[in-house]
Amino acid sequence: MNAMSALYHIAQNDSPTLQSNEWSDSFRGFVDYCLQKIPQERPSSTDLLRHDFVRRDRPPRVLIDLIQRTKDAVRELDNLQYRKMKKILFQETRNGPLTESQEEEEDHVFIRDEVGHRDRRPEVRPTQSVQNQALHYRNRERFATIKSASLVTRQIHEHEQENELREQMSGYKRMRRQHQKQLIALENKLKAEMDEHRLKLQKEVETHANNSSIELEKLAKKQVAVMEKEAKAAAADEKKFQQQILAQQKKDLATFLESQKKQYKLCKEKIKEEMNEDHSTPKKEKQERISKHKENLQHTQAEEEAHLLSQQRLYYDKNCRSFKRKTMIKRHEMEQQNIREELNKKRTQKEMEHAMLIRHDESTRELEYRQLHTLQKLRMDLIRLQHQTELENQLEYNKRRERELHRKHFMELRQQPKNLKAMEMQIKKQFQDTCKVQTKQYKALKNHQLEVTPKSEHKTILKSLKDEQTRKLAILAEQYEQSINEMMASQALRLDEAQEAECQALRLQLQQEMELLNAYQSKIKMQTEAQHERELQKLEQRVSLRRAHLEQKIEEELAALQKERSERIKFLLERQEREIETFDMESLRMGFGNLVTLEYPKEDYR
Repeated sequence: MNAMSALYHIAQNDSPTLQSNEWSDSFRGFVDYCLQKIPQERPSSTDLLRHDFVRRDRPPRVLIDLIQRTKDAVRELDNLQYRKMKKILFQETRNGPLTESQEEEEDHVFIRDEVGHRDRRPEVRPTQSVQNQALHYRNRERFATIKSASLVTRQIHEHEQENELREQMSGYKRMRRQHQKQLIALENKLKAEMDEHRLKLQKEVETHANNSSIELEKLAKKQVAVMEKEAKAAAADEKKFQQQILAQQKKDLATFLESQKKQYKLCKEKIKEEMNEDHSTPKKEKQERISKHKENLQHTQAEEEAHLLSQQRLYYDKNCRSFKRKTMIKRHEMEQQNIREELNKKRTQKEMEHAMLIRHDESTRELEYRQLHTLQKLRMDLIRLQHQTELENQLEYNKRRERELHRKHFMELRQQPKNLKAMEMQIKKQFQDTCKVQTKQYKALKNHQLEVTPKSEHKTILKSLKDEQTRKLAILAEQYEQSINEMMASQALRLDEAQEAECQALRLQLQQEMELLNAYQSKIKMQTEAQHERELQKLEQRVSLRRAHLEQKIEEELAALQKERSERIKFLLERQEREIETFDMESLRMGFGNLVTLEYPKEDYR
C-alpha cells in the first residue's frame, strides 16, 4: 500500500487495535484509549497519566533489566559480526574475495555456530595485519559493521525503496504545506485589500461629511451676511422714509403758517375797515374790540396749528409703524427663503451621501464576489494539482510494484535452472582461458618480433601488436556476450501458475487502490464544491442583508430629515406669527388700529 492509499484508509477505517493475546487487558485498553479517532474524545497527557496501566505497581528493576537485556543482545550481535568479519578477511587474504553463494553459505554457517554458542571447527589463525584490522573494527564504538555483500545489497535496495517512499511522502507533505501557505497568503492579501477598500470608502464618506458641513457653514455665514445687509438697508430706508415724512410735514406746516398769516392780515384789515366805517363807536372801544378779535384769531390759529401738528405726529407714527411692519414681513420672507435654501441644501447633500453609500455597497459587493471567485479558483487549482500528484504517485507506485514483481519473477526464473549459473561460469572460464592464451601468445610474438627486427622499428611493431591484441580481445568479448545471450534465450522459461496468480492479484489490488483513490478524490471534489456553494450562498445572504440595512437606514434618515424640515418650518412660521401678533397688539395699544394688515404668506414648504 502506498502513501495515498494509507492516508485514505487512515481517514476511512476505524482505529487499529491489538489482536494478540500476549498483551494484557490494561495495555490493550491503554492503546485503544490513546488511538481515539475523534480529536475531542482523545485524552490529554494528564488523562493518560491517570490511566490504570500507567499507575499500576511495577518492580523497581524493570528498566535496569530491560537495559541489561538490550546490552547483552547488542554484545552478542557484535561478537557474531566480529567472527564473520575475521572469517571474511582471512578468506580474502588466502583465496581472494568470496562469491555470492559462498557468502550466503558462510552466513548460514555463522548463524548455526552462534545458535550453538560454540565453534566446533578448529580456529584459523589470521595474519597480524588481519588481526589489527579486525581489532580496529571491533573496538570502533563496540558495534559490528562488516556485513556480507548480498545482505548489504539487499539492505541498500530496501533502503532506496524506503527513501523513495519517504521522499514521495515528504514531497506530498511539502506540497500540501505549500498549498496551505498559498491559501493563507491569498486570504491575508484579500483581507488587506478589503481593509484598504473599506478604509478608502470610510475616508470618502468622512470627506463628504466634512465638505457638507463646510458648505452648510458657508451658507449660514452667507445668509447671516445677507440678513445683516438687508437689516442695514432696511434701517437706512426707514431713516430715509422718516426724513421724507418730516420734510413733507415741515413743508406743510410752513404753508399752513403762511396761510394763517395771510388770513390774519385779511381779518385784521377787514376789522379795521369795519371800525373805520362805524363812527359812532368810541375809539377806545374800537381798540378793545380789535384787540379782542386779534386774541380770538390768534387763539384759533394756535389751536389749528396744534391740531395740524398732532395730525402730523399721528401720521408720522402710523406710517413709521406701517413701514416697520412691512420691513418685518420682508425679513420673515427672507428667513423663510433662507431656511428653505438650507433645508434643500441638506436634502441634496443627504441624497448625494445616499447615492455614494449605494455606490460603495455595490463596489464592496463586486470586490467580495471577485475575491471569493479568486479564492475558490485557487483552491480548485490546488486540489486539481494535488489530485494530479496523487494520481502520478499512484501510477509510479503501480509501476514500481510491477517492476518489483517482474524482478522477483525474473530472479525466480534465473535461479530455477541449476545449470544456468554453471553454464555461465563455464563460458566465462573459457573466455578467461582464451584471454590468457592470447596474452601468452602476444608476449611470445612480441619477444620474437623484438629479437628479429631492428631497434628503430620496435615502436611501430609494438603499436601494431597492441592494436591486433585489442581487436582480438574485442572479438572475444563480443563472442562472450553473444554466447551468454544465446544461452539465456535458450534457457528462458515462462511464468508458472503461481506467478500468473501473483500478477493477477497485484493487478486487482492496484485496481482497487486506484478506485479507492478516485472515489476519495471525487469525494474531496464534491465536498469542495459544496463548500464553495455554501460560501456563495452565505455571501449572497450577507450582501442582501447589508443592502436591506442600508436601504432601511436611508429611509430612516430621509424620514428624519423630512421631520426636521417640517418642525423647523412650523417653528419658524409660529415664531413669525407671534411676532406679527405682538407687533399688531402693540400698534393697537398705540392707537393704530386702522393699519393696513398685509397678508402673511403661510406656505407649506414640506
